[in-house]
Order: sequence, then structure tokens, then C-alpha cells
Amino acid sequence: MNELGSDDREAPLGEFQARVGKRRLDDVAKILAGALVTVAGIMTALGLTSDVVFVALNNESWPIFVAALCAILAIVCSIVALLMHPTRRGNVWETVTLVIGVIFYMVALSVAVVGASKAAGGNGRPTVTNVTVAGPRSASRVSFDVRADGVDTWASVTVTAEAVDDDREPIGEVGFYYSSLRPDDRGEIEQHVSVPFSVPQDAWGFQIIAVTTGGSEECDVRSTHGPACVEIRLP
Repeated sequence: MNELGSDDREAPLGEFQARVGKRRLDDVAKILAGALVTVAGIMTALGLTSDVVFVALNNESWPIFVAALCAILAIVCSIVALLMHPTRRGNVWETVTLVIGVIFYMVALSVAVVGASKAAGGNGRPTVTNVTVAGPRSASRVSFDVRADGVDTWASVTVTAEAVDDDREPIGEVGFYYSSLRPDDRGEIEQHVSVPFSVPQDAWGFQIIAVTTGGSEECDVRSTHGPACVEIRLP
């Protein structure tokens, strides 16, 4: 009986390792493709488009950064697992690395869902639009629209309108309009306001301020929860 030489034994072993490496490559590729497609699909289904991502980044939405970091770490774990030598100990470390990578993928997916819902739903900051003034100074009528989305169900948006002097300081103790608006079941507020306004003789104009509960009332504050401020100069 002829004994196999070392070269004959190493050749099948090399082919076997090559086949194992090819299967490992396919498995890692499937994991990467499946995870990335799942994350992208869910984020798209929740409305996390490129425009919403830019809004979230502008509002310093931390879930977007965390999701991106976890996705990068998951890819690094997958690549490291791919490069490990196919030995018994190497297979153990490969399994551990892939498990860590899958955990990072799941964290990225979960945080991406939170970031998508937070960015798409807004941050509760109100807006004041369509401001018009009609009539003479002694009998004017001011009209404007207030809108906000992503407002917490327990919160409200306070809207005040008052006459101001040349230094933008309120004239009198009470403005000509005040309201506290609560959101609907979807966290949205839409209100059209039209009120009469008798302009004081020494008034420069008037200002409208809409602020969400817990937000700053300073118009020039650098905060994502700052108020909506409108100043109108009257002739």
C-alpha cells in the first residue's frame, strides 16, 4: 500500500480551507447585505429621507450619530471576522466577533428607528406665518397662523402678541393677544388667529412670540427649542 506524501495531504487540506473561506465570505456578505438592507428599508419606511437627515443633524439629533457609529463598528467586526484564520480557536473568535457585530447592527437599527421618528416628527418648535395687518392704526386687525408638530402631549404652545416701542420693549403690562394651545393626538398644532388691535400712539410696531413649554422665550437664543418671533413695524 502506497502512503500519501505530505504534498498530497496538504493539497486536499488547502482546498478544504479554501472552500471554508469561500463559505465564510458568503456568510459574512449575506449578513452585511441583509442587515444594511433591513436598516435602510425601515429608515425609508419611517420617512427618514435625506432631507429629514439634514434636519435631524441640524437639530443635533444624537440618535443619527449613534446609529451611524454602531453601523460602522458592525461592519468593522464583520471584516475582522472575515480575516480570521480558519482554525478551531479562530472559529471561536470569529463567532464571538460576529455576535458582537450583530449586536451593533441591532443597536444601529433600534437607534435609527428612534432617530427617524424623532426627526420626522419634528421637535415641537412652533412657527408663525402669514402675518397680515389691515385697517388704520386706531382699528387694525392682525391675522397670523401658528403651527407646530412633534409637540409632547403634555406640553403646550404659548402665543403672545403685544405692542412694542423703538427699543422692542412691550408697551403696557398686557398684550392684545394671549393663548395657550394644546396639540392633538398626533402632536400637531394648527391655529389661525385674527384679532383687533388698537395701536398706541408711541408704538413702533408689535411682536408675536410663540414658545413651547420648557423652551426659552429669548428670540435670539441658540437652541433647538427656541421660540418663533415675529416683529412688524407699523407706519
